Amino acid sequence: MTSATTSASPTAGSAQGPDLDEGERARLDAAIGELHVGAGTWSALTLAQRVTLLRQVRTSVAAAAEDWAVTAAASKRLDGRHPLRGEEWLSGPYSVLGALDAYIDTLARLADGRNPLDGVRVGRAPGGRVRVQAFPLTGIDRFLLSGFTGEVWLEPGITPNGARAGAGLAQRTPAASGGVGLVLGAGNVTSIPVLDVLYELLAHNRTALLKVNPTQDALVPVFKRALAPLIGPGFLRIVRGGPAVGAYLTGHRDLAHVHITGSAATFDAIVWGSGSGATRRRRENRPQMKKPITAELGGVSPIIVVPGPWTEADLTYQAEHIATMRLQNGGHNCIAGQVVIVSADWEQADAFRAALRRAYANAPERPIWYPGSPSRMDAATEDYPDALVLGDRLLVEIDEGQDAAALQSTEYFAPVLGVVSLPGSGQAFLDAAVAYANDSLQGTLGANLLVDPVTEKSLGTGFERAIAALRYGSIAINSWTAFGFIIPTLTWGAFPGNTIDDVGSGIGVVHNALLLDGVERSVIRGPFRPFPRSLPLVNGGGRFTILPTPPWFVSARTGAQVSEGLTRFRAGGGVLGLLKTLTAALRA
Repeated sequence: MTSATTSASPTAGSAQGPDLDEGERARLDAAIGELHVGAGTWSALTLAQRVTLLRQVRTSVAAAAEDWAVTAAASKRLDGRHPLRGEEWLSGPYSVLGALDAYIDTLARLADGRNPLDGVRVGRAPGGRVRVQAFPLTGIDRFLLSGFTGEVWLEPGITPNGARAGAGLAQRTPAASGGVGLVLGAGNVTSIPVLDVLYELLAHNRTALLKVNPTQDALVPVFKRALAPLIGPGFLRIVRGGPAVGAYLTGHRDLAHVHITGSAATFDAIVWGSGSGATRRRRENRPQMKKPITAELGGVSPIIVVPGPWTEADLTYQAEHIATMRLQNGGHNCIAGQVVIVSADWEQADAFRAALRRAYANAPERPIWYPGSPSRMDAATEDYPDALVLGDRLLVEIDEGQDAAALQSTEYFAPVLGVVSLPGSGQAFLDAAVAYANDSLQGTLGANLLVDPVTEKSLGTGFERAIAALRYGSIAINSWTAFGFIIPTLTWGAFPGNTIDDVGSGIGVVHNALLLDGVERSVIRGPFRPFPRSLPLVNGGGRFTILPTPPWFVSARTGAQVSEGLTRFRAGGGVLGLLKTLTAALRA
C-alpha cells in the first residue's frame, strides 16, 4: 500500500486526461500499442519458451541486484553504513528472485504435463476449507528457514481435486490472451511493482504497462535493465508520471484491466471520480471506470499477544519482533503491525509493556521519507497528545476510557504504534481479540499472533478455530505477515468479499506462484523462540529453527550483512558465501 500512488480521475470513455500535452499522450499510446503487439507474441509462446524467458529475466535481475538495493537505500536516505540498509536487499531483488524461481518451477511442471500441486501436500482446514502446504517446497528453504511454514487456505467448498484442477490459472490456456493491463506501482517497497507485473503476465496472460510511482523514479533505469528480457519482446513497458499520467491511463479504452497498490482514496478516485459527481455516480451505481480493477490497499493490522508463561528472554525477543513489524521501512508499509492487543489480566502485562517501550525506543533511527507521513504523524500527535515520543516515533498506549477510534481506523503509514487491552485469558481472551480485530480495526489485509508453545498446546482445537475466524488475507503466527509477502508461493491480498462500492483493503491477490484459484488466505507459522533457545530441550515443545535473531529484525546487529548475503546466495549460489552469511547471522 502507498498513500498516494496517483490521484486519478479519468474522463469517462474518452481516454483524455488533464494536463497532458499531445506529445505525452502519443508516447503513452505508442507504448500501449506495442504492448498489444506483445500480447500476440506472448500468446504464441509455448510454456517451455516462457520458462526460458523467465530464466533470462532471473539472470538480468541477479546482475542488477546490487545496483537495485543500493539505489533503493539511497532513495530512502539510508547511507552505505546504515544498519537497516539490508531491508532493501530483502524487499527488493531477493523477493523478485524468489518469485522468479517459484514461477519457473510452476511453469516447468505445466510444460511437462504435470500439475503445479504434484508433490505438494493438500489437506483440510477448518470450515470445509482446503489447505495447500505451500512453504517450504525446497531443501534450501527447509534448512535456511527451518521452523517457518506456510499454507494457502482456499475458499470453503473447494475440494482437493478442485484445487488441483484450478492450479495454473491462465497458464493452463496459454494461447488465450488477457490483453494489456495497467499496473499502478507502489511507492514504498521496490519489489511490489515488479511482482505485480509478473502476476499480470503469468496469472492472467496480460502484458503490462507499469506506471512507476514518482518515489521510485530513481529505480526506473535499474528496472529497465533487470526486466530487459520482458521489455524487448513487448511484454512490458515502464513509464513515469504523476496524477495526470495515471488519470489518462486509467481511462484509456485500449487497456483491459487496472491493478493498483495504493490507498482506498486513490482507488475511489479512479473508480468513482471526485466531488459531487462521484457522490452521484455512487448513488446511481454508475462507476466512472468500466474496466475491471484489482487492488491492494492496506489497513490497520493487529498484533494479538496471547497471554502465557513467557520468560524474560521471550519478552525481550517478542518486543523486538513487534518493533520490527511497525518500524521496518520506517513504518511506510501496508504490512506494518499497528495495534497491539494484550490481556489486561496477564500477570506479565506490565513487564511486556516495559520491554516493548525499550525495544521501540532502541531501534535505529531513520528518516521518515514517504510523502505525507509527517502530516499523519502530526495527526496522531493531535489525536493522542499523551503518546510517548521515542525519538522519531510514537507509542500510543490506550488507557481505560480513552478513545481508540483514530488508532483503529487510520492507517498511519508512519512510525505510530498503539497498544490496547482486553480482559480475559486463555481462549476467552483469544476469541475477544479476534472479534476486536475483525470488528474494530479497518481493513482485512494482515493479522499477527504471538503465542508461546505451552499456551498454544493448552488451547487445542480452539486455537485453530480462532485462526479460521480471523477475517484477514494473511495471518502470521509467531511470525510477521511480511514473511508471507516475501514467500512467493503464498498469497498476498485482502480477505475476499470486498467490492468497488466498499473496497476495504482491496480486491484479489498477487504473488501466488503456484497459481491457485479460489484463494481465501495464507497462514504463516514461525518459531516462538530463536536459536539457540529453539533447541528442543529448552523450547517447551516449540518449533526448532537455526535462525538466531532474523535478519529482518530492526534489532539484528548484522541484518544488513546477512540480508545482502542471502540475496547474493539466492542470485548465484556459492557455499563459501553462504557459510560467511550464516556466521554473520549467528552474531545478530
